[in-house]
Amino acid sequence: MTGIPPPHGGRVPILPVRDPMNAFDTKLAENDLVLGRGDVEILQLNVGRVCNQTCRHCHVSAGPNRPEILSEDVAREMIDFLDRAPTVHTMDITGGAPELVPPFRWLVTEARRRDLHIIDRCNLTILTEPGHEDLARFLAENRVHVVASLPCYTSGNVDKQRGDGVFARSIKGLSMLNDLGYGISPDLPLDLVYNPLGPSLPPPQASLEDDYRKRLREDFNVSFTSLITITNMPIGRFRTDLERSGKLEGYMDVLLGAFNTAAIPGLMCRNTLSVDYLGYLHDCDFNQMLDLGLSGRRLHIRDMDGEKLRALAIATGDHCLGCTAGAGSSCSGVLVR
Repeated sequence: MTGIPPPHGGRVPILPVRDPMNAFDTKLAENDLVLGRGDVEILQLNVGRVCNQTCRHCHVSAGPNRPEILSEDVAREMIDFLDRAPTVHTMDITGGAPELVPPFRWLVTEARRRDLHIIDRCNLTILTEPGHEDLARFLAENRVHVVASLPCYTSGNVDKQRGDGVFARSIKGLSMLNDLGYGISPDLPLDLVYNPLGPSLPPPQASLEDDYRKRLREDFNVSFTSLITITNMPIGRFRTDLERSGKLEGYMDVLLGAFNTAAIPGLMCRNTLSVDYLGYLHDCDFNQMLDLGLSGRRLHIRDMDGEKLRALAIATGDHCLGCTAGAGSSCSGVLVR
């Protein structure tokens, strides 16, 4: 088989036992491909499922009443890991609404002390929540890269997916960030995230970015750095909606038919370590939501270092087809340009 090498070389990972019913693994085998893990460069922390919104597409199934949040002890274990994994250059904090979790600001300041690139996956409405009025300034003072979800540039589509009034509050949040230099200064990047409203692949990222930039500038005088398009994974609330509407099989056929071998080298599971709010490890945030542990096992961050990670296989499933469909999909956008 043709191996996709680790990003920076190194030994070939242990291969997992493949499930013959896993369509993603079947596609890899048909194309003579094997996933290879490289050095962990991005530590993605899902710090909990509490959120001030309840979005229909949410693969985390987050909401205001979710009790899962990161503890101070596990937060310290996450930071301790950084000192055992010198190849990590980015801390990517997500949720839920990660800013609602008490250790959030401590994580940011500790990552800043280590001169890491810090990403906050922000839903924008959190910036106007009572008690968080100073959040935007805190993010700017710590030069946090804000990646903000905005699934459309019109109120109707956004409110349909995310709840009444969300679009207006999102625009207010964007304006607050612009006032601090976000999306304008190169030191304060502000990326927007688009995901389709239904069971289809995202349109071309570059042309959609042009549309976003034009409409948001003309209609609301809002600026941003770049647009990220992400394919909806067939898990969580989105999968439930597909099942209820009888569209799951059709959507899986779309993903399978659009499988793109060129997306394999850029898959985020190859250089990203996903950590849940309890400190358990996964190959990506989607595997985390399916309780699919790192290498199919239940491993904790307190027992892990960069060298041990290199020897562990990447766990896969049918949902991985979402990352290899069309131009590919990752938390940083398309994989094939």
